[in-house]
Amino acid sequence: MLLQPIETTPIERTESAAITDEEAAALARATVNLFKAWKLSDAEATTLLGGLSTRTWARWKEGSIGRIDRDLRMRMAHLMGIHKGLRYLFKEPARGYEWVRKPNDTFDGKSALDLMLRGELSDLSDMRAYLDAERGAW
Repeated sequence: MLLQPIETTPIERTESAAITDEEAAALARATVNLFKAWKLSDAEATTLLGGLSTRTWARWKEGSIGRIDRDLRMRMAHLMGIHKGLRYLFKEPARGYEWVRKPNDTFDGKSALDLMLRGELSDLSDMRAYLDAERGAW
């Protein structure tokens, strides 16, 4: 049996998948609000944001958003995905905000926040995937 060559078709992208500067600034503002709802300390917030400096975090809380790198954009996108998953799972927003800190048997008695505070981007991605699976999304 002879293998036949496969013709490939290039992917045509009409729009960029990259998060724009305007979208990143909106994500930053939404992240500040989300962290208020989650009642995070400044240390917890800066850890979830990949080691963002406390000075930069303070500026964000005052409404001054500067340049946001690719890693930080992805972290915030995952955090918004986590928030969205919790909003789908809990009809009352406060329950979703509280769930983040509650010990969970699925996580060996740790909270979702405990797992996310390990600081890796993959921790946020994994939590988002877990919540998507729990609500039946792909």
